[in-house]
Amino acid sequence: MTALGNVFTFSPKLASNHSRSTATAATAPNPTYQVFNRRTKRLQRSRSAQNPTSSRATDYLKSEISLRLIDRIQDIQRPLQHILDLGAGACHIARHLPPGISSRLEKLTCVDMSRELLYRDAALEFNDNLPIERVVADEEVPPFAVDTFDAVVSSLSMHWVNDLPYTLSRINRILKPDAPFIAAMLGGDTLFELRTSLQLAELERRGGVSPRVSPLADVRDVGGLMQRAGFKLLTIDVDDVVVEFPDVFALMADLNAMGEGNAVLTRQVGPIGRDMLMAAEGVYRELHGLDGRLPATFRIIYMIGWKEGENQPKPLPRGSGEISMKDILEGGSKE
Repeated sequence: MTALGNVFTFSPKLASNHSRSTATAATAPNPTYQVFNRRTKRLQRSRSAQNPTSSRATDYLKSEISLRLIDRIQDIQRPLQHILDLGAGACHIARHLPPGISSRLEKLTCVDMSRELLYRDAALEFNDNLPIERVVADEEVPPFAVDTFDAVVSSLSMHWVNDLPYTLSRINRILKPDAPFIAAMLGGDTLFELRTSLQLAELERRGGVSPRVSPLADVRDVGGLMQRAGFKLLTIDVDDVVVEFPDVFALMADLNAMGEGNAVLTRQVGPIGRDMLMAAEGVYRELHGLDGRLPATFRIIYMIGWKEGENQPKPLPRGSGEISMKDILEGGSKE
């Protein structure tokens, strides 16, 4: 992996328990605003876990983002005895938790809508080092009581939530006072290379465009959504992760193996035809190709917000400052 500022590049294609339980939540009410077919997304995740070998081979993105979230968790110096991993997939965060965090945990609750994906790695060794509880439930409506968790984390799952404001407010409710929500989601210009190539190819071949890539939240919107949900002391930042592929077919195969296929309600049902992919391949190489490789950009939006608490730091009242901002901007106070 090479780093250029905030852009990180992988080339994966060119190189080639203590407590386990399950509970299924009642069917959640349909959100007011629906973009994604959640049943389709659950089936995609479940199918991706049917071949554990190929599924694990495409864990590179989820593993990398999990490690970056863990870095943020390590910055929190208070006890985190019970953590919820919402949209845990195959429990990527649990797999990578360092002893400094795992040794202090009383329970790590992993939630995912797909039983097959959630239990894909349940027999692996890392489960013996953590008090893991697995819960099969739809992360759109976390089925937990108010003030339950010392922290809630979510890695690359929130971008498939229909009513994000509602889900964020539910997360705020189940956190203990003055507890953090730490998450990473795909957003903004994710897969813009694939999006533009498919659109141009479809426009040329069929004279119109259908939604082939999921609509995603922009970083400018995330802070407002967090505030609406009641979170305080917000921190929002962005990274671009660029993964290089030999061709568009390898990219599409990896997206399917990740369980990240298209689940938009208005999508055209059925696979994209080979003729369309061949046309998109040519456009992709012409517009975005780099020395025979096809870069795919994943824009990762990181967010940290805290549930309000009595002892939480609060901003001073407006007008209580002793130093004029105008004087600072002008180079210091004037006598």
